[in-house]
Amino acid sequence: MNYAEALEYIHGINRFAKKDGLENMRRLMRELGDPQDRLRFVHIAGTNGKGSAAAMTASVLQAAGYRTGLYTSPYLQRFTERIRVDGKEIPETDVARLAETVRGAIARIEAAGGQHPTELEVVGAIAFLYYEETGCDAVALEVGLGGRLDPTNVIKEPLVSVIATIGFDHMAKLGNTLEEIAVEKAGIIKANCDTVVYEQPESVAQVFREAAQKAGANITFCDFSSLKQDSFGLSGQRFRYGRRSGLEISLIGDFQMQNAALVIETADAINRNGGGGLRVPEDALRRGLKEAKWPGRMEILCENPTALIDAAHNGQCAQALGGALVKYFPGRELIYILGVVRDKDCDGILGPTLPLASHVFTVTTESVRALEACELARIVRERGGERLAGRVHACGSVAEAVRRATVLAKETGAAVCAFGSLYYIGAVRELYGK
Repeated sequence: MNYAEALEYIHGINRFAKKDGLENMRRLMRELGDPQDRLRFVHIAGTNGKGSAAAMTASVLQAAGYRTGLYTSPYLQRFTERIRVDGKEIPETDVARLAETVRGAIARIEAAGGQHPTELEVVGAIAFLYYEETGCDAVALEVGLGGRLDPTNVIKEPLVSVIATIGFDHMAKLGNTLEEIAVEKAGIIKANCDTVVYEQPESVAQVFREAAQKAGANITFCDFSSLKQDSFGLSGQRFRYGRRSGLEISLIGDFQMQNAALVIETADAINRNGGGGLRVPEDALRRGLKEAKWPGRMEILCENPTALIDAAHNGQCAQALGGALVKYFPGRELIYILGVVRDKDCDGILGPTLPLASHVFTVTTESVRALEACELARIVRERGGERLAGRVHACGSVAEAVRRATVLAKETGAAVCAFGSLYYIGAVRELYGK
């Protein structure tokens, strides 16, 4: 296969794949020689923030001198973004080569009467093979969905199990209460391993305490009462956490300070438990946090006019985005570009953000589950009432929305913010890049 054929193969798998707990993934990895068993991981789950935490963790480990893998999902612009080593994306030729290897293993499994793995399982297998091949000392491994039954959970004991925020998303698969969702996320907690958890409501925290106790795992919760911001701006922020002062990150938004605190606790856990031979010196922790990049999360794309994108795709994300917009753009008009998939909580996304909008341009995302731009515009008009009358516009393409929003922003001095779904903000990023 060449790269295009490999992507066609990978993205076409869900037509005939069947999920069967973790058994399919375990069987696939056995057929491939279980490369994941020869790697060390920081395993990161959560509803929101896990990608940012994974990116910061990888940056910190790399700053400590270790060859570091980063596994994330989904991607913004290119499939190769999902699998990185020392910040560099997997080459397209390696995707094609390893996809062929995995396809051969699947053919042998099917010939023996086994089931075809899912798309996520195939991508995970490619990643594990690549990380072993490239000699990674450690991998920051982001869970795709849930935790307990996610393909990444085929790994054995990680260096640390990390759990970021818990919120309402993917309820059809994970549960309808925060506690039910937490049970699925807690599935990554392994016996005798350190677990680090974002500050949670008490009922959710109790789910993690019980899971850790059952597994015989040490558990540490972040203490955001000791998190203090010293300064902030569009280029980053400076803060204190616990006994540490003078910490810096280039990522913006208060939630990114909280994600950084999660990474700090993770580094401390690695140092406490011996980290499988790894150690994170203080200077590497600070340098790694400051140098970490995570595109698509409160990312400034343009300064004149100001334009940013954010991956806010559920109510919890939208709440954080709304707070950040008020803080970073006080008194300034905000023009939205908005695209949403049909199975998301549209009211939860609009509730915290729509009161801040001066104009909204809606788009249809590139997803079979997309909410059409015209239908989304109708919903926005209903929620916005008289204040947004005549200021909500359905666009025929993302390019049209970017063009119209940019022209209007130049005329009014407003800032442009594109959010709502990862399925289109990558296209916005590409258009601004051009």
